[in-house]
Amino acid sequence: MAARQTVMFLAVVFPLSGLIQGFQPLFSFHGKSTTHRDITQRAVLRKTAEVCRDIAASKGRDFSLTIDDSLSADKVQRACSSTGTSSSLLSTVRFQTSIANMYFSNAAVDVVFALSEEYHFDDETFERGRDVITAGVAAVKASVKLENFVAGRWTLGRVCHTLQDFYSHSNWVELGKTTPYSTLIKPDQLLENLAGLSTPTCRNCTGGNCDNNLLPDLLQQGLLTSGYFNVFSSAKPAGKCSHGGTFDQTSRQEPVGGINKDDVGSSHGSLHHKAADLAVNATMELLEDIRVAVGDKNFLRLIGLSQSSVLCFVIDTTGSMSDDIAEAKRVSFNIIDSKRGTQQEPSAYILVPFNDPGFGPLMITTNADVFKDSINKLTAMGGGDIPELCLSGLQLALTAAPQSSEIFVFTDAPAKDAHLKSTILALIESTKSVVTFMLTEVLASRRRRRSPQGVSSREMSQSDTQLYRDLARASGGQAIEVTKSSLSLATVVIEDSSASAVVTLFQVVRNPGRPDHFTFTVDGSLRNITAYITGASSLTFNLTSSTGVSQSSSQSSGPLASFTTVGNLRRISLNTDNQTGSWKISVDSNNLYSVKVTGQSSVNFIYNLVEAHGGAHGDFSLKEGRPLSGGNASLLVTVTGSDTVNVTEVTLCDSSGPTEVNGSLQSVGSGNFLVTFSGVPAGDFVLRLRGEDSGSTSRSTLSSFQRQASTQIKTSSISVTAQANNTNIEPGSTISIPFTVATTTNGVVNDSATGTFTVRANNDRSYTLTSPSRVTIAAGSGGKANGTVTLTAPASAASGTDVTLTIEAENAAATDINYAVLRLSVAAKVTDITRPVCQVVSSSTSCPSSSSLCASSQWKFIANLTDGINGTGIESVTIRQGNGTLNTSTVAGAGGENITVAHYSSSCCSQNVELAAVDRVGNVGTCVGQARESTTAAPTTTAAVNTTSTGGNTLIISHCLWISVVVSVLWK
Repeated sequence: MAARQTVMFLAVVFPLSGLIQGFQPLFSFHGKSTTHRDITQRAVLRKTAEVCRDIAASKGRDFSLTIDDSLSADKVQRACSSTGTSSSLLSTVRFQTSIANMYFSNAAVDVVFALSEEYHFDDETFERGRDVITAGVAAVKASVKLENFVAGRWTLGRVCHTLQDFYSHSNWVELGKTTPYSTLIKPDQLLENLAGLSTPTCRNCTGGNCDNNLLPDLLQQGLLTSGYFNVFSSAKPAGKCSHGGTFDQTSRQEPVGGINKDDVGSSHGSLHHKAADLAVNATMELLEDIRVAVGDKNFLRLIGLSQSSVLCFVIDTTGSMSDDIAEAKRVSFNIIDSKRGTQQEPSAYILVPFNDPGFGPLMITTNADVFKDSINKLTAMGGGDIPELCLSGLQLALTAAPQSSEIFVFTDAPAKDAHLKSTILALIESTKSVVTFMLTEVLASRRRRRSPQGVSSREMSQSDTQLYRDLARASGGQAIEVTKSSLSLATVVIEDSSASAVVTLFQVVRNPGRPDHFTFTVDGSLRNITAYITGASSLTFNLTSSTGVSQSSSQSSGPLASFTTVGNLRRISLNTDNQTGSWKISVDSNNLYSVKVTGQSSVNFIYNLVEAHGGAHGDFSLKEGRPLSGGNASLLVTVTGSDTVNVTEVTLCDSSGPTEVNGSLQSVGSGNFLVTFSGVPAGDFVLRLRGEDSGSTSRSTLSSFQRQASTQIKTSSISVTAQANNTNIEPGSTISIPFTVATTTNGVVNDSATGTFTVRANNDRSYTLTSPSRVTIAAGSGGKANGTVTLTAPASAASGTDVTLTIEAENAAATDINYAVLRLSVAAKVTDITRPVCQVVSSSTSCPSSSSLCASSQWKFIANLTDGINGTGIESVTIRQGNGTLNTSTVAGAGGENITVAHYSSSCCSQNVELAAVDRVGNVGTCVGQARESTTAAPTTTAAVNTTSTGGNTLIISHCLWISVVVSVLWK
C-alpha cells in the first residue's frame, strides 16, 4: 500500500502525462488509429440514436436514421427532434459540449491515473479494474438520480476509459471473442478463466514481431491475461506478458515485447481496429445499463441531447426587490407559456435566491410548473444593510447549470461577498457561461431614499456596479442598468436569449471608451440578427449594411433596423435576414461601452483549451485554468451544425485593443481543428472564427462565415496544477488534493523564480476544507511551491451530490491570478451489488395464429420481483419491450423481503414483454415473457405462489396457465 501511495505521489509531482498507455486519448494524427475520443463519441451517438428510435416507435413516429459509425451529432439530434428537418433551426452546441466533457474526462485518466494499473487493466488486475468500472457506474447513476448531470458526465468519461482499455490491454481479442465481456459491468458475476499468478502467458517476440507471443496453451485453455507495465522497474512475474512500448521497462525483461493494441503501430497493432470496435460495443452496453437504470428521459439529459438552453435566474430577495421579482416572474412565465411543448422549451429551470445572511437553496428542475411554483413563492423582505450575497448565489448557479448557459442576475445592491470575484471568474471561464446582470437603481453617487412602501431603497454607486460590469464583460454578458419602472423593457434580452440556436457574431468592450467602428459578417444561415449597445446616454452610433446603406441612432426606425433604448441599453433589431456580407457599426463615445451582435443559426462552434504531452503518443488533454503568458496555447475547435463550413482563420483578439494573434490550423477530422497559437502575449482575448460556407449559397459562390466566442480567455504568468487521486468522496470522509504553484516566463516554468502567493480554495457546497493561505517558492526549489487542500464531505451528504472545488493562486502584487477547477462527486460505497430477482407466477390465454384476429385476444403475464432480504429494495419496474399495460403492487414475502408483483396485460398483437426492475442503487434485472400462437384449446393448470402481505395475512395468487403458452425468464 505504501509503495502505491509513493507512486501516486510521483504521478502528481512529475509530468508523467507522456506515459500514455491505452488507445490514443484524443487525436490520431496519422488518421489510421482509433482514439478514446472516437470510441466514446461513436458509442454515445449510436446509443443516443437507439434511444430516440425506441421513443419514436413507442409514439408511432418514423425514425429513418441508419445507426452506424458514420453518425454525427447533427444527424442524431435532427433525427431525435420531432421537427428536425434539414432546413429547421437546430443547435447541437449543448450535445457536442456534453460529448466533449465525456471524452476529455476519458483522456484525463491517462494523466491523473497514469500509473494506477487498475484504471488500465494492466498487471492482470481484473478484479480491481472491474471495481473501478462498477463503482463509477454506481456513482453516475447516483448523480443522475439527483439531476447532477454535469458531474455524471465527468464520471462516465472516466469509467469508459477503463472499460475501453480492457480490450486493448488484455488478450480478449486474441482469444477470438467477438462480443464484449459483459461481466465487467456486472459485479455480481464471477470473473472466470483468469490466468493465475504463476501461469506463464507469453514468450519472447521474435525480431520485433509480437504477433505470436501469446503462449498456445493460454489460448487453447481460454485463459484471460493482460500485460504488465512499469516505468521504473523491469520486474514482473516469471513468464508474464508485458504491455510493451517505449516507457514500459518490463517489456525488456523476458519474455520481451508486449501485447497492447493501443494503435496500429503497437505490439499487437494488427488487432487494433478489432479491439476498438469491441470497445465501442462495450461502451454501448455500459450506456444501455445506465439507460435502463435511470430511464430514457434522464439518460438523454445525461448525454446532453438538448437544443434548448436552460432558464437560470439568480434573484435578490431583499425588501426593495418586489418590483424586480414580479418582473422576473412575468418574463419567465411568458417564456414558459409561449414555448411549452415546442422544441424551444427550456431544457431545465434553475432558480437561486440570495439576500443577507443567506443564499440558496438552489432549485433545478425540468418541470416548468415546479419552477413557476418556486418563483411564485419568492417574497421580498428584510435587508437591513445594503450589500447582499450576490456572488454566493451566482456561484451555485454556475456550478449547477450546463456549460455555455446564460444566467440572469437581478439585484439592486452591491455584493457583500466581493472576495469571491476571482472564484466567479474562474467558474465563468471554466464553464463558458454568460452572465447578464439586470441592475436597478444605479446612480452616479450613493444616496438613500425610501420607496412609497416605506422600504429603504438601495441605489448602487458606479464603483459598486463596476464589479458586475467586470464579471459581465468576462463572460460575454451585459450589465444592464435601468430603473425599476423600466425593467420590463430591458428583460426582452432574456426572451432573446431563450430563442433557439442563438450565436454570437461579434462582441467588444471599450474601456475606456473611444470613438471606433466595428465590422461583422452576416452569412446566409443567419436569422433574427440583433445588436446590443450598452453605454452612457450621450452615446451615438451608426449602422451600415453590406450594400452601403446607413442608418444613424437618431432614427429609431429606418431602412436597416429598428431600435429601442432603456437605461444604458440600446437594442437594435435588423430588418433583413438575407443581406449577406460585411456590416459595420460605428460608435461615438468616450465613456465605457460594449457592442454585441447575435443571430440565430444552426452553425456555431465550441472550443476547449488543451495542452500537449510528450512521450511516445505525443497527444493532448484538457487544460484547466488560464493559458500562460508568452507561451504557446492550443485549442480544440469543433464546428457544429454544418459539414459545409471550411474554417480558414481562428484568431485571438484583444478584447480592449488592437492586438490579434492568428492560430495555425490542423484538421483532425469531422469538423474538428487543433489550433495552435505561438507566443500569446499577456492580456484578455476573445476567440473569433472565420471561414467559408459552401452550403448556404450556390456551389460557385462561397459565403463568408464569422462566429465569436463569448467568454474571455485571460493569460497568466502563474501556473496552478492540482490533481485528485480519487474524484469520488464517501460521505463523512476527507479527500486530500495536492497542488503546485509556479511562476512562468514565456510559458515555461522559471526554475530560479522565488515569491509568495496568496492561495484561496473554495467549494460550492460550503463543505469544510483546509488550505494554506499562502505558499512560498523558495530559492533552489525549481521555481515551484507545493500545498494541499483537504475537503470533507459531511456524513449527511447524499450520494450523487456534486462538488466543484476551485483553487486560486495570486501574486504578491495582486496583479495576476490563475486557478484550477476540480469536479468531485459524493459517492457512498455500494454494498448491494445483486440485481433484482424475478420469479414467474403465471401467464394466461394463448394467442391466435392469425394476425388479423390478434386485436380481439388478450394475454397476461404475472411475475414476482424482489431485491432480497439484504437488498436496497426495488425502486421501479418498467416495460422495456411490449405495448401492454403494467400495474405493480407490493407484498411481503415469507422471509420478510418485499416483493413487487408485476401484472402485465396486452393484446395478442404484441406477444413479447421485457420488464426491467431497478433497485435503489441502480442494479438492473430484466424479466422476459412471450406468448406463442395456438390454434387449438389446451388443458389448463393452476400456478400458485404463497407470499406474506404487509399486514401479516397470506396472499394466494392463482391464475390459469395455458400449457400452449411458453414463458421464458432471461437474466442478463
